[in-house]
Amino acid sequence: MTRACLPIRMRVLFVLAACATVGPSGCHTIDFYDRSLEQPVPLAMEPPREKSLMSLPAYRVAAPDVLQLEMLKQVPLPPYRAEAYDVLQIQVMGTLPEQPIYDFYLVEAEGTVNLGPSYGTVRVMGMTIEEITDSITRRLEQILARPEVSVRLARSAGTQPIAGEYMVAPDGTVNLRQYGLVHVAGKTVVETKATIEKHLSQYFDSPEVAVNVLAYNSKVYYIITEGAGLGDSIVRVPITGKETVLDAISTVGGLSQLSSKEIWVARPAPNSLGCEQILPIDYEAITRGAATETNYQLLPGDRVFVADDDVLVATNLIGTLTGPFERLLGISSLTTSTIRGLQTLGRGYNQQRRY
Repeated sequence: MTRACLPIRMRVLFVLAACATVGPSGCHTIDFYDRSLEQPVPLAMEPPREKSLMSLPAYRVAAPDVLQLEMLKQVPLPPYRAEAYDVLQIQVMGTLPEQPIYDFYLVEAEGTVNLGPSYGTVRVMGMTIEEITDSITRRLEQILARPEVSVRLARSAGTQPIAGEYMVAPDGTVNLRQYGLVHVAGKTVVETKATIEKHLSQYFDSPEVAVNVLAYNSKVYYIITEGAGLGDSIVRVPITGKETVLDAISTVGGLSQLSSKEIWVARPAPNSLGCEQILPIDYEAITRGAATETNYQLLPGDRVFVADDDVLVATNLIGTLTGPFERLLGISSLTTSTIRGLQTLGRGYNQQRRY
């Protein structure tokens, strides 16, 4: 990759030296290019190609990416108080032989759980797990000799599960609904996981969340195809990390009828660099010859530019310039034909009246 970024002062010196050479001895051909400036491009600066693809840096989430979130551990912060439609897992040792208590029990709308016909119902609404255990034990002691009660919260009705697709909003946040907004823009997937878990720790005991990027929408490259003077087309393509120039061309169905085989990649230069980074593409080599030298790997922000055919550009330009005159001549010819037709029709009508 050659970069022709020379200071303005150096260019002025070259021009002055050229003038001094031309002055005393007439016109001569001057080579302004200084061969001493040629330096081999460092290996670290070589752009990645088809056979030497590189892994992109850790992906940083941004709008409008889509995240896949799944709550792996969702235990409410203690002390949790039972609510209607919660599900409790209750196990009791020492029950009647034919009526065991070992199942999942729903907290009904009245705030009670029904342990069976022989044991009746016990009110548990608003109680902690320890208070529920004591309340059930006292109830069963009226029937059983030495009941041993174990209670566990199996499902909380008031706890909304976190699972599904979540889009990163323009302000860089994801909306976790009843748990509020979490800012994730600019963070890696690992950092996003840690941030969401820290936020959810206000509601759950040691929460665990699985985070995955479902749609990479924020990192893209562009395919710009000239239209032979009739307007350019621009296609925005999300980048996932392994796209090459050939992949980009296949995305738009190959070269159009208006395109030439002059293609290059325009890569955004670092701030204040002051020059363009252009990577020329040998289309014939990478397609017919399967050469990989110019089949560059595309990076976020790249522009794959497909130039138009010069002959078609000239043809369209001539058509654009001559079009108005052709329309005027056509209107003039149509008007003349119409007038002549009316004159001829008038003569025939007069002749018919004489006879």
